[in-house]
Amino acid sequence: MTVQTSTTRLTVAQALVRFLSAQYTERDGVRRRLIGATWGIFGHGNVAGIGQALVEYAADMPYHQGRNEQAMVHAAVGYARQSDRLSTHAVTTSIGPGATNLVTGAALATINHLPVLLLPGDVFAGRPADPVLQQLEVPHAGDVSVNDCLRPVSRYFDRITRPPALIPAALNAMRVLTDPVDTGAVTLALPQDVQAEAYDWPEEFFAQRTWAVRRPGPDPAELADAVRVIRSARRPLVVAGGGVHHSRAEEALAEFAEATRIPVASTQAGKGSLRHDHPQDVGGVGHTGTATADELARTADLVIGVGTRYTDFTTASGTLFTGDGVRFLNVNIAPFDGHKLAGLPLVADARSGLQELTEALQMHDHRVADSYVAEYTEDKERWEQRVDACFEADDPDVRPTQPQVLGALDAVVDDTDVIVNAAGSLPGDLHKLWRTRSRDQYHVEYGYSCMGYEIPAAIGVKLAAPDRPVWALVGDGTYLMMPTEIVTAVQEGLAIKVVIVQNHGYASIGGLSESVGGERFGTAYRFPAGDGTYTGAPLPVDLAANAASLGMRVLRARTVGELREALAEARAADTPTCVYVETETSDTVSGAPPAQAWWDVPVAETATRASAVKARELYERHVSTRRRHL
Repeated sequence: MTVQTSTTRLTVAQALVRFLSAQYTERDGVRRRLIGATWGIFGHGNVAGIGQALVEYAADMPYHQGRNEQAMVHAAVGYARQSDRLSTHAVTTSIGPGATNLVTGAALATINHLPVLLLPGDVFAGRPADPVLQQLEVPHAGDVSVNDCLRPVSRYFDRITRPPALIPAALNAMRVLTDPVDTGAVTLALPQDVQAEAYDWPEEFFAQRTWAVRRPGPDPAELADAVRVIRSARRPLVVAGGGVHHSRAEEALAEFAEATRIPVASTQAGKGSLRHDHPQDVGGVGHTGTATADELARTADLVIGVGTRYTDFTTASGTLFTGDGVRFLNVNIAPFDGHKLAGLPLVADARSGLQELTEALQMHDHRVADSYVAEYTEDKERWEQRVDACFEADDPDVRPTQPQVLGALDAVVDDTDVIVNAAGSLPGDLHKLWRTRSRDQYHVEYGYSCMGYEIPAAIGVKLAAPDRPVWALVGDGTYLMMPTEIVTAVQEGLAIKVVIVQNHGYASIGGLSESVGGERFGTAYRFPAGDGTYTGAPLPVDLAANAASLGMRVLRARTVGELREALAEARAADTPTCVYVETETSDTVSGAPPAQAWWDVPVAETATRASAVKARELYERHVSTRRRHL
């Protein structure tokens, strides 16, 4: 007996857009659309396929026009992170450079476990002419295109060479996008001829689907082991990672910390897991961490990682967690991360794992000693005094330092503001100094630390949270990488606030270069000095004028006083607004506290210049303190 099914004849591109508009996620009883919109720049490889389909279904699939393909991915990622990974955007490009421009954004998404759907055009599947414009010819493999560059940075990749192949590929794509362990960039490469090809699609393909985002609880045996090691620890420390935010486990973490009085340090991705003024919050940990958190890390006998993957910045390249007999307990939904550092795994959703841990420990009335609480509380108070000193500026008529810029911003924001940053010297200052007021205020992308992320990501955040003030903090080096999406913010009427910190070069790498014997070579934005270095006068580049030329309202601030006024005015603005400030970088002016823990950047083993020789001696002393946890 043949079962008759109802079909609809559509092109592959039309079928894909219609399918995407019917996908939803659900977690904790909250249902939301999975693909909230599609970004696109059109060329010959997608204009007649996906482009036409977006017109066909404009009422069902919102569209955003981008200026740079990489930036479109950043905007989608910013939207996904602000949406707790429960909703994201799709990005479509032509073949050739449009497709390869996706690679950096895809790497950022996958490294940070943030979902984004990539729909690059591809060369003809039928090969009516070979090669076509922008085709990469590989003599030993006829099925390779530039889109294969996306394979290693995608959590799922498929090339749709025949219409029926779209059905399993699209379903697999949604599965990966909604999987809290496997999520990241998902790529469906779409040959331009297949996009426009018609097929009779089963109506069931277009039915609404709701993808449940699971919260697995811990295994009872693993939970019992976790309770045992926590109860035996005298100096435990929680390291909160991005998984706390992805799981919306902030309240569960607060309840755990309050019940046990165990201090909580945070990675870059985990900052804000507790409010800055929570009694158990001790700030950032690692190379860019606070003195309080790092000293606790050095003396901890148990490190409880929650939703962290222990990057080298967190572990200070293996030199931070060095206490006698230190052990690791890793609460993580991903077994891969749960077993890191020879840790005892508690494989579970962060919220579920913390809730069950808290309940089990309360049965034993387990709390750390009063002396331990007094120790970290006093240390935190001393660190907050250092933050106050960095933020303060007694004279309102002087040029601000970068920490004073953050201090001025700290004075005008409230719990609703979101701060977006990714690269340069700002992430270090923010991790040490910023006083996070809400669970999602601190949006620093430091898994890939991609220059150029901030402005497009701020657009994505604003699309996800239109009623909240969103700030993109950028240095001049980062601004010059990707200012193009300012045009998008202006076009869409998105009132993001961009703070451009002008320090005439790559300040972060300049400092690193000096510390490793590189003598700041090639890190300043200055004219050549005639000796092979760029140590002449600063370049006469006016970034404020550039931002204004792209349509932004620009406020120039020359002093601390003017900066305070400009930030307050920008926050109240209902149009895209830029605050431009040149910071004081003189060695005689106090900046942020130095790094409280090491970071491994190998130094030349042999050199003739004194700076490199001295740096190598210091490097070898640090390397000797590294510890492998086996």
